[in-house]
Amino acid sequence: MAQSDAAAAYLERMNPGATGSLATTDPEFAERFNTFAFDEVVNEEAAKLPDRERFLAILAALMGCQGVDEFRVMVAGALNFGVTPVEVKEVVYQGTAYLGIGRTLPFIRAVNEVLEERGIELPLEGQATTTFETRLTAGNQVQIDYFGEGMRETWLHGPAERAHINKWLADNCFGDYYTRNGLSDRDREMITFCFIAAQGGCEPQLTSHAMGNMNLGNDKDFLYRVVSQCVPYIGYPRSLNALACVDKAAEQLSA
Repeated sequence: MAQSDAAAAYLERMNPGATGSLATTDPEFAERFNTFAFDEVVNEEAAKLPDRERFLAILAALMGCQGVDEFRVMVAGALNFGVTPVEVKEVVYQGTAYLGIGRTLPFIRAVNEVLEERGIELPLEGQATTTFETRLTAGNQVQIDYFGEGMRETWLHGPAERAHINKWLADNCFGDYYTRNGLSDRDREMITFCFIAAQGGCEPQLTSHAMGNMNLGNDKDFLYRVVSQCVPYIGYPRSLNALACVDKAAEQLSA
């Protein structure tokens, strides 16, 4: 048995001329995984996504589960499918707010290695739209746009001992990252959903961000497709948890 022709064609498009080492050392595993991930999942009608969104979701999910080796492969594939270097970089930068620099730094370095191998000069053009003086107001407005008026100046109205964290969420998490150019609001909330789903153990936040996605137009069907495309990279338990959070978010929004 060999991997499907469709999987072979997809892999060739991702990385032309490349020969995966697993095909030599672990051929039975490679043929089953490749046929599943690059034929069945890609071509399943109920799971289909445009190439760009599919790769953005996978890159974010691989960051969430700390799959840096596969991430490096998929960065090359994403670029070959038309995802821009800026878009890839923006995924990695935003991951810092949800994964922390301890888990993000290896991915920044991996992206830089791939870009340098392709002769792309670093640093890329800056994408920041805020200053240290404007980031708080701008970031809080993004929170309001995504999650509603209840997010306005939460650091002033919540528990005093958590005020600094709520302020950081507005100025650092949203003001430093979500306000950047390079990705749309819908892109950013989708990749956030993938960061959280892939790392696991953060189901309350995952449900909230599923709601944020839906508020922006990334509906239940879209999020189901996103999760479906991530299954080969994060496995079934976290994928099923993510689907349950999508269901819960949809129920809360319709209540």
